[in-house]
Amino acid sequence: MSPESTARATSTADPFARRLPVTVITGFLGSGKSTLLRRLLRHPGMNRAAVIINEFGEAGIDHELVAASSEQTTLLGSGCLCCTLRTDLQETLRDLFVKRRSGEVIDFDRVFVETSGLSDPVPVLHTLRTDGLLGVQYRLNGVVTLVDAVNGMGQLDTMPEAAKQAAVADRLVITKTDIADDATVTRLQQRLASLNPFALCTTAIDGKLDPALLADIAPRSAIARTEELNRWLTPIAADAKRAGQTTDPTQVARARGSHDAAIHSFCLWFDEPFTWDGLNAALQALAQLRGPDLLRVKGIVHVHGEAGPIVLQGAQHLFHPPVTLEGGHDTEPKSRIVFIVRNMTRESIESLFAAIGTLATPAH
Repeated sequence: MSPESTARATSTADPFARRLPVTVITGFLGSGKSTLLRRLLRHPGMNRAAVIINEFGEAGIDHELVAASSEQTTLLGSGCLCCTLRTDLQETLRDLFVKRRSGEVIDFDRVFVETSGLSDPVPVLHTLRTDGLLGVQYRLNGVVTLVDAVNGMGQLDTMPEAAKQAAVADRLVITKTDIADDATVTRLQQRLASLNPFALCTTAIDGKLDPALLADIAPRSAIARTEELNRWLTPIAADAKRAGQTTDPTQVARARGSHDAAIHSFCLWFDEPFTWDGLNAALQALAQLRGPDLLRVKGIVHVHGEAGPIVLQGAQHLFHPPVTLEGGHDTEPKSRIVFIVRNMTRESIESLFAAIGTLATPAH
């Protein structure tokens, strides 16, 4: 789905079942991305993975697994495939798929893309959303961001790249907790929960992480995974209750304060159902006016004429195709959308939605 054209999710078939999941692994310099990948690739369930690395250097994939060579692809010790990104991502993914189909490389069943420590992961998300040919072969699984427990707070304070990497994550993994004191780890967990309330946050020592945490991160079928959706909204509702408010969490960001003046999150609730035209108009306006600062959008919205609530997901200028939430799992009659934004106020987005006559008025 793009702001210009919203596809309606009316089929219960899974159109993504045969597409290869692509998981983006990002994190600031020294956060442990290569260590995590090394561990993952040793797991029996990951023995048919392809890995795309957009930078050798920083730590690389450990020399026990891959040695830099003149070849674009290298077979890892685990049997996985490693590819150094020397051109653009589209070309690399297309080349890998052609080689897979012709039998030149292993029949890989998933792809991990490791970004460099200073990279913005959003262009990777856009690549997978805007390239129609890639969309036939691959699907975005989600973004996994690693945060160093020892240096993470300082990086979030001083490095905009680190804050954005955390803000766009679907999974947050705190590393090096074995060498950081408990109080520091707790403060970092609270900071990340404030910055990105709907990402599952876990810890990993020496890269040890249950691969199940990376499976089917993004709802991929017309029947969205309820447990994943609940994770988006529960933290905000919980904060509202702790702040002594009602279950409507629209004022949570104000109540709890924010360590990050530029990047913060909030939730808008809407009393009346949207129309498809109205929803498209609001998303298009947001994307055109403030796309680069609209880091993540996730929500459950009611639309006139649809049998059930619609799951909404987006990042900056682009939005995922909407999927229908399984009937009976969402009993809340109001629509609610969570925003993670940079240098934008809740009031400005609320006013934009209210100005669109075919949309519901935000609840107070």
